[in-house]
Amino acid sequence: MTIDLTVSDEVRALAPGFTHVTIEAYGLVNTPSTDETSALLDEAARRLAQRLEGRAPHEDPHMVAWRAAYTAFGAKPSRTRNSAEALAKRALADGGLPRINTLVDVYNAISVAHLIPVGGEDLDHIKGGMRLLRATGTEDFVTMAGGEQSVEHPDAGEVVWCDDEGVTCRRWNWRQGPRTRLTEESVNAIFLLEGMGPDSGVEAAGAELAELLGKFSSGARLTVHAPE
Repeated sequence: MTIDLTVSDEVRALAPGFTHVTIEAYGLVNTPSTDETSALLDEAARRLAQRLEGRAPHEDPHMVAWRAAYTAFGAKPSRTRNSAEALAKRALADGGLPRINTLVDVYNAISVAHLIPVGGEDLDHIKGGMRLLRATGTEDFVTMAGGEQSVEHPDAGEVVWCDDEGVTCRRWNWRQGPRTRLTEESVNAIFLLEGMGPDSGVEAAGAELAELLGKFSSGARLTVHAPE
């Protein structure tokens, strides 16, 4: 892996069932959402509904495991939902899933279809390596509030992704900062699929995501890293 990605011992102790698959991608082509990516999101919502069979997303065993992990570091999972559960709720609501851009639509579709938290980071805006750790509470998280840039700090003990410049995603995968998000100018990215437990399905989801990335960016160079 070109970028160094580590999970701290403290996070491993908190959630020993945590596993992740990463996909490095170079030479991507991102565009505004298309009819094809919109159809992909609609199909993902149908796959989700079929999986749930009338249950709420938080009742799925994988989401139960994620809620337990969130509770373990002090978050309230009914108020601070992991990204997969939050997307799933939107997918099943009348308004459906948002259309953002090709790359985000693709990884959101995989997240919803497999009920797995999936994120994408612009490698050209990551400073140093990426680390999953428990925050001290002093780290900077640069976000937007009221149309202006503002700085927040995670709670002490909160699980966060960070790089050398600060926090890139708060509360594990709850809210990504704007600095590293994928835009239509993004060409190099790392995609992270996160699971809890041996039956999370991250490997199959990673394979499907890689296939779709290759379809929408036919010239991209992709490397899928096995679950860790």
